[in-house]
Amino acid sequence: MVVSSTYKGYRFPREIISHCVWLYHRFTHSFREIELLMAARGIAVSYETIRAWCARFGPEFARRLRRRQLQAEDKWHLDQVFVKIGGVRKYLWRAVDQYGNVLDILIQSKRDGKAATRFFRKLLKKQGHPPRVLITDKLPSYQVSHRKTMSTTEHRQNKYLNNRCENSHQPTRQRERAMKGFRSVGSAQRFLASFSRISPHFRPPRHRMYATDHRTEIRARFQVWNQVTELRLTA
Repeated sequence: MVVSSTYKGYRFPREIISHCVWLYHRFTHSFREIELLMAARGIAVSYETIRAWCARFGPEFARRLRRRQLQAEDKWHLDQVFVKIGGVRKYLWRAVDQYGNVLDILIQSKRDGKAATRFFRKLLKKQGHPPRVLITDKLPSYQVSHRKTMSTTEHRQNKYLNNRCENSHQPTRQRERAMKGFRSVGSAQRFLASFSRISPHFRPPRHRMYATDHRTEIRARFQVWNQVTELRLTA
């Protein structure tokens, strides 16, 4: 087994690379805006270099965060929302647990029973087990996929019970507006898979915390981020 540095061959140190990746996935900054922020700190790096860092390290950091996530809770919320990709309407499917932790996302062209079943199976494969309770809106496609893949799971269809997942779409909407839409399904799927893991890591439920508890939680999450970005790859 050969152990090699994740950042081998890169001119800039880990702290700068990981910081740029964090800025891009946590806020709505463009690559050019991050270039300006770094210039304000006396660091000359081009926006194209930052783009390459985010494409290379964003998915890797997201995978490492996912491996550290605790097992999903037994109540899952599913929802779908349309997104414009290359001017064409697509559907972003999302699943979260009762605490708002994102379980998986998938972009598809339709929202029929076949599309819902495909997302259910992808979700089950990643989680390894079905939930105790499944909560969705009243889209008929969910009934079809529920019968095929999770027939033993309790299924509740009520739009007022599904605010947990609907709220999880908001950061994606903000990022979509900042990026003025996505160019292709592949690039959108790759970016949102990373974004849906990294961004929530730095968004603890502040409304449930005292200020001191929130600051403590943020410090703990940055410690995890530093550990994740310091890891080495094995080949």
